[in-house]
Amino acid sequence: MSYVEEVLALTEAKNPAQPEFIQAVKEVLTTLAPVIEANETLYRQNALLERMVEPDRQIIFRVPWTDDKGVSHVNRGFRVQFNNAIGPYKGGMRFHPSVNLSIIKFLGFEQIFKNSLTGLPIGGGKGGADFDPKGKSDAEILRFCQSFMAELYRHIGANVDVPAGDIGVGAREVGFMYGAYKKLTHLYEGVFTGKGLEYGGSLVRKQATGFGLVYLTEAMLNDHGDSFKGKRVAVSGSGNVAMYAAQKAVTLGAKVVTMSDSNGWIYDPNGLDIEYVRELKEIKRARISDYLIKYPNATYTETTSMDELRVWSVPCDIALPCATQNDIRKPHAEALVKNGCRCVGEGANMPSTLEAVEVFQNTKGLLFAPAKAANAGGVGTSALEMTQNSMRLSWTWDEVDEKLHAMMNNIYRNMADAAIKYNQKDNFVMGANIAGFEKVAAAMIAQGVQ
Repeated sequence: MSYVEEVLALTEAKNPAQPEFIQAVKEVLTTLAPVIEANETLYRQNALLERMVEPDRQIIFRVPWTDDKGVSHVNRGFRVQFNNAIGPYKGGMRFHPSVNLSIIKFLGFEQIFKNSLTGLPIGGGKGGADFDPKGKSDAEILRFCQSFMAELYRHIGANVDVPAGDIGVGAREVGFMYGAYKKLTHLYEGVFTGKGLEYGGSLVRKQATGFGLVYLTEAMLNDHGDSFKGKRVAVSGSGNVAMYAAQKAVTLGAKVVTMSDSNGWIYDPNGLDIEYVRELKEIKRARISDYLIKYPNATYTETTSMDELRVWSVPCDIALPCATQNDIRKPHAEALVKNGCRCVGEGANMPSTLEAVEVFQNTKGLLFAPAKAANAGGVGTSALEMTQNSMRLSWTWDEVDEKLHAMMNNIYRNMADAAIKYNQKDNFVMGANIAGFEKVAAAMIAQGVQ
């Protein structure tokens, strides 16, 4: 049995009923085989892989809160601090009913390598709660965030662990949690990113993951003599990542034909009005179906099952999955290929199953940019926010956007070069994993077994 197989078997035995985490570990370790085989003695001696798949600590806590009717509720909070070999733990907070330890661990594990790819000194972590902010009043969200922070504040800090937003955690939630942290610790420091511009936030942070996705995908296309210009783009989701990926794709000359939310999806072969979608979702907090009020010729389809083909059923040149994990399964991937898709850039975290990724990688001429590289722009810009906080500076929009664009181009170049180094040209899954892994592995060995 190889070292990778041994560690995978050990991880599965130690983490029963954690399918998302096992999926993430398997996806990473299996693609690292060439690196691990070349350094097996050193890695075994340092128990490198065993340490890498085991978080430094897993914090689980009770979050009691009271609704507007005076009824008390209890949710479960999480913070998994996975690896700080190259810098303080860094990763978002997710508030969603689906949140459990497996999902937080998969996200935290992915974050290690994603953060490494940015080239900035940040480690990997993730957190959240099985709390649903939908339909809650601002007062209820405030009480929940204050209760959540009453425990979490003990475990985070500007040079220890720096959370940010994720699904269900936007500017409102970050503001409430930051206010509670400040009250509890008497510290005004850059412990959260994604803050409001009035109190230490960074320009472009809200747009960064979506913009970064398109910047990296464009770099990948350019390297193969192509671009977004004139392309049909299928996007899933309508949150920040989807919204600003769609916006940036349009500025590069593409036509975005689909977007979605948890209820259903819209399709217009002539191209969607992205600014109107943004107005519906960000300002009016409406459903995507309301798009038809202004554009009745578009098509809206209600989603009754994730197994349906949904946005992946329409003809497109480029697919940008920006909704949630395992959004694209094998039948979806096959439908995309059949309908002419020749480029996939992952905007969400692990939006494609292992079987779907296999379909993409086995399709000749299809370019596939994995999430840990393609959606690294958000956490990369969070690190730029940390830098601005430390320096007591505020950079202009153009300065941050320029740094983000350069960062995504560098990530593409690093993962492309890593793939070529191991004779796997254009295998960007392997290239991203190797480029992220080698830096973390070298730091862990240099610092000794701990």
